[in-house]
Amino acid sequence: MFCPFCRHPDSRVVDSRTSDDGTSIRRRRQCPNCGRRFSTTETASLNVVKRNGVLEPFSREKIISGVRKACQGRPVTDSDLAVLAQRVEEIVRSSGASQIEANDIGLAILSPLRELDEVAYLRYASVYQAFDSLEDFEDAIGQLRIDHHSASGSDRPADGAGA
Repeated sequence: MFCPFCRHPDSRVVDSRTSDDGTSIRRRRQCPNCGRRFSTTETASLNVVKRNGVLEPFSREKIISGVRKACQGRPVTDSDLAVLAQRVEEIVRSSGASQIEANDIGLAILSPLRELDEVAYLRYASVYQAFDSLEDFEDAIGQLRIDHHSASGSDRPADGAGA
């Protein structure tokens, strides 16, 4: 870290604090050459590799705008979308990679979106899982039904018959 005042190539960290949202670290530094203090902010960079090979910085806003289309007409608020985008970023960053494929981000969206709104999930999944036919939709809906049945903890048949 070069001193911004005298360009000395070294500095000493005097104090470190994480930001309120926990995504960056603010460091107070002092130059051993001129003695002046300055602050730096450090963040872990995350780049998205687009289909055409171009790199661009990760953006929660792009996640929100993409998912918003799937949520049109659904009871999903802007704050719901912000929370979803934050969860997706946490999932992606937990991999530890500094670069991630755009398609992998699309797939990482599926689970949090499914929890948020199943209709929006089906709309979004039809693109990212490349649904080709009605059978693909039927399979996805069938899996949602199975998951609902197992989540309810009921082992009884749906018609109420049984012991």
